[in-house]
Amino acid sequence: MTTTAQASGTFTIGGDLTVNRLGFGAMRITGPGIWGDPADPDEALRVLRRSVELGVNFIDTADSYGPFVSEQLIKKALHPYPEGLVIATKAGFTRQGPGEWAVVGRPEYLKQQAELSLRHLGVERIDLYQLHRIDPSVPLDEQLGALKELQNEGKIRHIGLSEVSVDEVKAANKIAPIVSVQNLYNLGNRSAEDVLDYSTANNIGFIPWNPLAVGALAQETSPLAKFAKQHDATPSQLALAWLLKRSPVMLPIPGTSTVAHLEDNIAAAGVQLSDDEFEALAKAV
Repeated sequence: MTTTAQASGTFTIGGDLTVNRLGFGAMRITGPGIWGDPADPDEALRVLRRSVELGVNFIDTADSYGPFVSEQLIKKALHPYPEGLVIATKAGFTRQGPGEWAVVGRPEYLKQQAELSLRHLGVERIDLYQLHRIDPSVPLDEQLGALKELQNEGKIRHIGLSEVSVDEVKAANKIAPIVSVQNLYNLGNRSAEDVLDYSTANNIGFIPWNPLAVGALAQETSPLAKFAKQHDATPSQLALAWLLKRSPVMLPIPGTSTVAHLEDNIAAAGVQLSDDEFEALAKAV
């Protein structure tokens, strides 16, 4: 029997967008360096369609992935969108080439990018619009103020942040309601633990990017490898299961460019760790 994303449980973003907690990150469906078209565009479309077949109803992307390639592929693969599918995108980076990213948080730029994302995704309103990075050269109230204006105009439903501290989330919340935070977080790198704890306490969705980075934890003699064998699972699947058990607000978005890898990732929703296994893995780092 095929495991689907429904097995990961649900979380309601912003009080009104209920999603299955195991989502899909659409960064890797672009070319090398997150630049240009993918090597196999047809496989990218198959990945997106298969993710929805497997119960994924939360897809995370950004205007800078490609740029715009990811958003356009999502539209091509899935539009008209199935009911209940939540698509989150982001703005705040410009791209100069493969692997090159420059932060830009000027209000007029953020508004321009929102208009382009609306067009590229083929939607009248973006469910979750995230500030990809806070631009240190622009006052925060101007950056968030632009997103708040878009929200008031009905062009975005909810606002999220990416790569922020607890203090930055608190400051942003005074300008506009923040419903999600997307920070680097995985079993091997838990430097955003305080942001996760704050998000959990305040029912803010926490979207860990790079959720599958396990590194040395996947070595054959490690607890991760041992428990994976016991569960007839892969180390990556256990790493995702650990994230799902870590907090009820956790929304992992593993990304991939192949259907086979996608199916392996979604199967992690069916892995149930015991409390002892969870603690042992937490201490293994």
